[in-house]
Amino acid sequence: MITPLSDALSERGYDTLTPVQEAVIAPELAGLDLLVSAQTGSGKTVGFGLAIAPTLLGDETRFGPAAAPLALVVAPTRELAFQVMRELTWLFARTGAVVASCVGGMDVRQERRALERGAHIVVGTPGRLRDHIERESLDLSAIRAVVLDEADEMLDLGFREDLEFMLGEAPEDRRTLLFSATVPPMIATLAKSYQRDARRVNTVDSASQHADISYQAIRVAQSDVEHAIFNLLRFHDDESAIVFANTRAAVSRLTARLANRGLATVSLSGELSQTERSHALQAMRDGRARVCVATDVAARGIDLPNLNLVIHADLPTNTETLLHRSGRTGRAGRKGISALIVPSKVAKKAERLLKWAKISAEWTVAPSVDDIQRKDEERLLADPVWSEPLTEEQGAFAEKLLALHQPEVIAAAYLRLYQARHAAAEELLPPDTKPAAREPRDFGPSRWVTLSVGRDNRAEARWLLPLLCRAGNLDKASIGAIRVQDSETFVELAEPSVEGFVASLGEGGLLEEGISARLVEGVPTFSAGRPPKGDSRGPRPEGRDPRRDDRGPRKPREASASAAPSEEMAPRVEGPVSDDAPERKPRPAPKADAPRRDDRPAYKRDSAPARERSSDGPRDKGKFGKPKSDKPRDGGFGKPKSDKPYGKDKPREGGYGKDKPREGGYGKDKPRDGGFGKPKSDKARDGGFGKPKRDGKPGGKTGDGARKPKGKFGDSKPKGKSAGPAPDARDASRRFTPPGGAKPGARTPRKPGAGGNEPPRRGKR
Repeated sequence: MITPLSDALSERGYDTLTPVQEAVIAPELAGLDLLVSAQTGSGKTVGFGLAIAPTLLGDETRFGPAAAPLALVVAPTRELAFQVMRELTWLFARTGAVVASCVGGMDVRQERRALERGAHIVVGTPGRLRDHIERESLDLSAIRAVVLDEADEMLDLGFREDLEFMLGEAPEDRRTLLFSATVPPMIATLAKSYQRDARRVNTVDSASQHADISYQAIRVAQSDVEHAIFNLLRFHDDESAIVFANTRAAVSRLTARLANRGLATVSLSGELSQTERSHALQAMRDGRARVCVATDVAARGIDLPNLNLVIHADLPTNTETLLHRSGRTGRAGRKGISALIVPSKVAKKAERLLKWAKISAEWTVAPSVDDIQRKDEERLLADPVWSEPLTEEQGAFAEKLLALHQPEVIAAAYLRLYQARHAAAEELLPPDTKPAAREPRDFGPSRWVTLSVGRDNRAEARWLLPLLCRAGNLDKASIGAIRVQDSETFVELAEPSVEGFVASLGEGGLLEEGISARLVEGVPTFSAGRPPKGDSRGPRPEGRDPRRDDRGPRKPREASASAAPSEEMAPRVEGPVSDDAPERKPRPAPKADAPRRDDRPAYKRDSAPARERSSDGPRDKGKFGKPKSDKPRDGGFGKPKSDKPYGKDKPREGGYGKDKPREGGYGKDKPRDGGFGKPKSDKARDGGFGKPKRDGKPGGKTGDGARKPKGKFGDSKPKGKSAGPAPDARDASRRFTPPGGAKPGARTPRKPGAGGNEPPRRGKR
């Protein structure tokens, strides 16, 4: 071992090294990659510090000037990173090493300046380290060793991508040391990918892993969980403790409850800033706080001195979390207690958890009031203050007390003063006590009122209750049952509040928003109510519904001409609903030659006759619901395939045309070279948007030089002429023709069936 490091260990009181520290400094492992698994509290931090020292110093005993870092240590949490930094600082103090930190939540500018000044060892969290590497403020070119502390926890927290990025940026000839309490398959895969012939070091002994920790499973009633935690802390009053919860909300609630009971309590969770978390840990270290309530963020690597008690307010989610939580106590050979609070409904889960973790726990109950009082008396009698010598001032005051009071009175007063400094213990229920069933409330004498709204008005108790409290000047406790009927609602009111309710009603018993109320004598009769749709209360009774008796017999439906069935289809005959109902006549079948309603546009009715429906029976439907043709079809979308290319009379070579070869594309009759597929006019156009000049005159003027007056939308409107009859909107042939006929430059109407609702295209400008 290097001399400066051995001297530092002697100053800190290390007489012997722990098994993991002895294993990692073995001569045969010098310079090799290591995969180390050791139990919590076994001194892993000092162990990897001793392991990387020969790699960093070589044959020297002191470091040279600080420049690019030589070692990189990655920890999962901020608290663990600061703890590792403190441990390495005193371990390498005699070597002149400069240790820097890069931790999330701290000032990034100060960290960047520290890295610019130079450091030998950099300790940080994965996210902040990667940020410095990407910003080129952290240079990994001179790295000789990389240490991943609590590697399994970093993978569980989702830092795998960050770890792979940092290992990929570091030199390939570096040493890589992975320290973890457990080695799951993900750790083995990471070691196989980024380590070179790593040696496996396992110092975990399942028989001695929990030798310094006493496990207790404390059975409590479901309603006494927080009371049991408080009694347990009162029983171990002179010891520091940490209470683990699974959520931040539970941490906040427990912190407030324990602080109100007079316990010096701090909290530790992810919602706190780094400064608040550091102050909480420092308060636990210097004794200003005795209880720390934390989430699992503090379960990894946090070393609190003289921590004797770990309480699991919520059961851990897995065995690894249980081991790491419990590992906060029983460290470095000290004894500790790990207590699981087990309500009756999670007792089986706690048994499985302890079985999978291979832990033998003592099943017991929380300390009672008598147990805590006896413990207080023992602590009082064992207080070293009794053996301290009296000073002159103390002796004089003692004589005054004895002169005024009897010794028994003085002793009792001292006991009361001692007990006043501590909160009283809680009286706990037996662990198997179940919550008492809710008994029905005795409403007392009452009166019923009726409201003028019911199911027909969509009345519901959830909006009637606040309405009664607001408008009826009632308290919620004064309102009993609310029975909603079809046309009204009955409400039970406490008899003392009826007079005030009646006084709050307006004229005619108006309550609010058109709802009136009146008193009912006695207890009203409630109907069963109409059954909802899909009711499964059994079949409906035979016969006609009595609620329909006043409607008379059902009228036969009128036949629809558009939905006339064929002659072969038998008409449906509806029989009577009940024996006493009059017999209904069968619905007459419509005539086969009834005219069919033609809903087509006018231009389609004029151009082609409506297709007559065959009377031979219902036609077979083709694709997309259209009737099949009598001719075989193999073209797309049910159209017959023509014998000639592209369909009609003449061969086509222009594509998309009709009669003549086309070379303009998308045209109709003549070759076109105008923009957007419109033919150029024979006349020169300068009127904008492809409109011809009017009458061939410059500027679109008439023969006398005067411009024609324009009507709406720019169309010419001759003066003195009547507009004529208004065009029929159903006539598509006249839909786009302005009154008075087409004007020069106006767009010609579309041909029937050409283009549908397609908007008109503009010509080339």
